[in-house]
Amino acid sequence: MASNMMRPAFAYTVVYVKDVAKSVEFYSRAFGHNVRRLDESHRWGELESGQTTITFTPLHQHETDDLTGKVQSTHSSRERPPIEVCFCYPDVDAAFKRAVEGGGERCSGSERAGGQGMGPKGWLRARH
Repeated sequence: MASNMMRPAFAYTVVYVKDVAKSVEFYSRAFGHNVRRLDESHRWGELESGQTTITFTPLHQHETDDLTGKVQSTHSSRERPPIEVCFCYPDVDAAFKRAVEGGGERCSGSERAGGQGMGPKGWLRARH
């Protein structure tokens, strides 16, 4: 069995977005996360989410695009991005209402592939 020193904790998720400031504001308002950091250039933002951090950075960055390649994004509204950010709430109905009031958009019924679901209200898509 691996020692605790070799068992990493999940640190953060990076979400590549068109507008960092708008994304940080949306996720903070719609899902109730505290803003930990939004740098002055609006090229990096962080939200507190329990023991992990949700970070936002622009889709294209001249500092890294040439080194590691460009981030691939969807080309139409019929495509899904290659990441889903999921949250668990004890009161799903209240969380869903808050997210819709904060700018989220219902995107499907209550069930998805594999039996996953978000209660009777359905799933949300961030439109910002």
